Amino acid sequence: MDGQENERRETGGERTPAAGRTRRWISRVRRPGRPRRDHRWRRLGLALAILAVTLGGVAAGTYVGGHVFTDIGPFRAELSLRPALAGSTTVDIPPLGALILDSHDGPTHLTVQLGALDQGRTEALIDDPASISRASQSAVEDVRAGVLRLGLRTLACAVLATLLLAALAFRDTRRTAWAGGLALVITGGSLGLAAGTMRPQAIEEPRYEGLLVNAPAIVGDARRIANDYTKYAEQLQRLVGNVSKLYTTVSALPVYQPAPGTTRVLHVSDMHLNPTGWQLIRTVVDQFGINVVIDTGDITDWGSEPEASFVNSIGVLKKPYVYIRGNHDSPRTAAAVAQQPNAIVLNNSTVTVDGLTIAGIGDPRFTPDKNTSPAGSDLTPQVANQVISTGEQLATTIARSPRPVNIALVHDPASAGPLSGVCPLVLAGHTHARQVSKLPEVPGKPPTTLMVEGSTGGAGLRGLEGEKPTPLSMTVLYFDQEKQLQAYDDITVGGTGQAQVNLERHVIKNPAEGDTVPVTATPTRGGTESPVPSGTAPSGTPPSPTATR
Repeated sequence: MDGQENERRETGGERTPAAGRTRRWISRVRRPGRPRRDHRWRRLGLALAILAVTLGGVAAGTYVGGHVFTDIGPFRAELSLRPALAGSTTVDIPPLGALILDSHDGPTHLTVQLGALDQGRTEALIDDPASISRASQSAVEDVRAGVLRLGLRTLACAVLATLLLAALAFRDTRRTAWAGGLALVITGGSLGLAAGTMRPQAIEEPRYEGLLVNAPAIVGDARRIANDYTKYAEQLQRLVGNVSKLYTTVSALPVYQPAPGTTRVLHVSDMHLNPTGWQLIRTVVDQFGINVVIDTGDITDWGSEPEASFVNSIGVLKKPYVYIRGNHDSPRTAAAVAQQPNAIVLNNSTVTVDGLTIAGIGDPRFTPDKNTSPAGSDLTPQVANQVISTGEQLATTIARSPRPVNIALVHDPASAGPLSGVCPLVLAGHTHARQVSKLPEVPGKPPTTLMVEGSTGGAGLRGLEGEKPTPLSMTVLYFDQEKQLQAYDDITVGGTGQAQVNLERHVIKNPAEGDTVPVTATPTRGGTESPVPSGTAPSGTPPSPTATR
């Protein structure tokens, strides 16, 4: 020890090389765990990186490739999968809204979006009534097959996207393979969990979104309507066949042939979201050579944003479409109609179309908004005065018009009273029942005819609630070159599933007086002929403001 101490002192306290090597060896012996800990941290970081890349690849692959199109009966539907915190299914039904179902567990969300009816498959169903039953039975198989294809496609896209992302991130074959295998396990496990926990009974307890929040108010007793609709579907072929016979009936009528220069106006009202109404309108516009379509309101049921897409069919008609707002239409609905390239929205204003000067005003109420139309308000004197005041406002506008007004439009016929003697013809809707009458005459002024249209949409879904479904009705009006009403055809198609089509033609004997000559047409009524009622309703006072419809 003394020698080593002396050596250290003689070298000025510096360590010899041998001593340094000894100390480093001792240091390595005393700290054997440090390199191992560093290695574990690196492995953990690599595992987390692979997991992050895998999750990103699965999400990207699912969003890009996790959707398929499939046929569900006559519908063209899109099925799509998305990552989610909890498993559920959304059934989108434009423009009504969506159903949310607690259908399964796991981190996957299934969306089923029903598209438009396929014309070819729909015609095939119509031609073969038995195929309707087969289509309803095969719908479950269609959905199952579509979901299976969706799962396989999603799995393949998720794994492929993960492999590509891992190859770019790691540039290592082994790590890329690990990421792809992990993606296969995660995606396959999620889909397997969803399939294993599927709850078919969830369809009985849906959560509504959009317009379907009001589903109970719209359809009433859903089970009863569903049962009735099964019966109606059995008569679908007869109904469609009779629609085609309607045009044969029209061509066979020799009593009235519109002269050259005749303006044909189609009056529709109270569609109430029934897409069948649009199909009938398009057919009548083509078959009757319609020049102008007039809509006296209630094109929707609740005036909500999801319903706005329903009015897109206006543009397909490619004819001037003059519209006033009904009590079920909101300002948002009127704005959506105004966006259509061929639409004209009147609100206490006038327009001249095809030589016809038309004045119109929207209904002052908005029924779904209980601030403007509280329950039972239709029976109060305040609301009655409000409805009548609407007619007075329009009468003032007509009196100030630089051109004589040929047609006035109101939604509720109770608004028509102040228009007597102001213009020759007033068109209205609201009551869901067709009626033609004379307004009380004003001394020194010409008479005014009030024509109330029924429901072109069969009063929508609520039309199924009664013992007999509400018929779809519309009227074709013929105006001569002087823009006087010469004749009109009342078209009635039996309510949903009813094999009945009627055409009643009325020829005006004296246009100045508005009298009609009874004319007999041959309707189709379930394949048998029956006489057609003709003539007009008796003259009388306009109806009081009617209950909310």
